[in-house]
Amino acid sequence: NMSSIPRPASSGSSEGGDPAMDERKRKRMESNRQSARRSRMRKQKQLEDLTDEASRLQVANERMVQSIKAKEEAYVEMEAANDILRAQTTELADRLRFLNSILEIAEEVSGLSVEIPQIPDPLLKPWQIPHPIMASPDMFLHGNQGLFA
Repeated sequence: NMSSIPRPASSGSSEGGDPAMDERKRKRMESNRQSARRSRMRKQKQLEDLTDEASRLQVANERMVQSIKAKEEAYVEMEAANDILRAQTTELADRLRFLNSILEIAEEVSGLSVEIPQIPDPLLKPWQIPHPIMASPDMFLHGNQGLFA
């Protein structure tokens, strides 16, 4: 059996061993245990920190995804509004050309000189288009005062 095998003195057995050696071994084992415990605690803390960081990043990511979706929806709405404004600009430019042609005819017939506004090119600088005067039926009912007041 195991007791019949002779053990070297350095194994820490108290049978004829050095008590100072036993004490050093005991202290070393205790020190190793504490070191291992500290190491486990460090790893546990690292794991908790990484888990916290992961969930924090997931929340931040969700917010960004929502923000991107909201911006994409706003962009689509703006594009639709821009399309409408472009169509209205074209329509108003056409109306202005038509009204100017009427003014030119009236000028030729009456001999009066009328100030005819230039039609800006909406494709050149659309932000510089002056506010258009919306034509309304009463402009024509009350003589020229509506157009030339």
